[in-house]
Order: sequence, then structure tokens, then C-alpha cells
Amino acid sequence: MSENWDEYAAGWDGNAAVIAYADNAYLALQNTVNLDACRIMDFGCGTGLLTERLSERASSVVALDASQKMISVLNNKHLDNVATIASELDQNLVNDDELLTPKFDLVVASSALAFVPDYVETLKLLKHLLNRGGYLVQWDWLKDEGDAGYGFSEQQIKSALTEAGFVECSTSVPFSMQSDGSKLDVVMGVAKSGQASAQGDERE
Repeated sequence: MSENWDEYAAGWDGNAAVIAYADNAYLALQNTVNLDACRIMDFGCGTGLLTERLSERASSVVALDASQKMISVLNNKHLDNVATIASELDQNLVNDDELLTPKFDLVVASSALAFVPDYVETLKLLKHLLNRGGYLVQWDWLKDEGDAGYGFSEQQIKSALTEAGFVECSTSVPFSMQSDGSKLDVVMGVAKSGQASAQGDERE
């Protein structure tokens, strides 16, 4: 997967649709949570279009993406309060990478979670990285139950977030994109990290 995304890295920031998606996601995020002085993780950050916007208000941002070339583009932006990780997210990374401690106030995932091998297991890892009471916000293409392609229905997101141990799970459709004359809706999932779990989330 990372090699496929590497192919897009050089021209990613020049794609008007990609820029519009990041702008709309950031606007929706500002209307959902308070970003001021937050420690934020941008999961599946790509070249950092959303990361840049987050960095203007966050205390710090850790941006993770499996594509080394995407991360290289982000690194070349020299954002003072942004640290990057070029890696898949797995338990070993959570255990060993010092950039992932302390925990985060907010995790965002913009058009990223539909591409992971196991959605629920990834959500569990991301929940472990959140402070108690921290938020996870995701954006993905909205699709109907059973439809092919990348994306989620609102019920799929709510069910997965609940299964992963999040609370106060909600979904909305904050914006749409145009593609070849068709409207593509974007679904936003918002959830809160609840009480500590037996896996060790008590280590705040």
C-alpha cells in the first residue's frame, strides 16, 4: 500500500480536490472540537495538508503515514511543532516509538481508515494512544451498506467505534465533493475515549 501512495506524493499538494477535502475536513473539525493547545496525532497524514492546518493551533502534532515519500514532502515543509513517523501503525510501534508518548488529546484520520487491513483493530490502537476523554475524528467516503469500494456507511462507523471501546460515537455528513459530475458525500465519525481498559489504558 505504501508503495502505491509513494507514486502520488510529488503531485499530491497540487491536486485541487485534495486541497478542498483538507479544507472542508478542517472546517468541520473546528466546529466539532477545540483545537487550541491540543496534542494531536494525524493518522494517515499523507503530505500533511491537514497537518499544516492543525499545526497552527495545536501545541504539537505527530503525523504518521506508511508512505515514506509522502512523509518526505511533509518534512520539507519544516513545521516547527510537527514530528513525523513513516510507518504502518501496529502494536510494536505503539510500544516502542517515543513520539507516541505522552498520549494525545485528539487523533484525526482523514480518508485513511478505509485503507487499513483491520479497521476495528486500528481503532483499538488509536484509542490506546488517546488520553482519557480524548477524541477521535475520522473522514471517509460515505457508501451504502454492501457497496463496493473504499468507504463506510454511518452504521459501520458507529459499530466499529463502539466495538473498539469508544463512547459518545456519532456520525454526520459535513460536506460533499464533486467528481465527474457526481456528488460524493463525506462521512465524519466522532468518538470519545472512555474509561481505562484492561489492556493498560490506565497508564495516563
